[in-house]
Amino acid sequence: KDIEYIRSEYFNKVELARFSSSLGKFVGYTEDGLKQADYWNKDNSLLAGLRALKETYCKQHVDNA
Repeated sequence: KDIEYIRSEYFNKVELARFSSSLGKFVGYTEDGLKQADYWNKDNSLLAGLRALKETYCKQHVDNA
């Protein structure tokens, strides 16, 4: 429940967009990031793969701790 997978996209040390497994989608933080997030959110296979990383990567490491 308390585990979240986050993938941030940066350019020149500025966070443009972030994928959050809690939301299940990308969120943009700049003008370009909003456009990119919208584009990525239309790709269902990309989103499904990133959502699966929470199960395959995060939970595996927490269960071993």
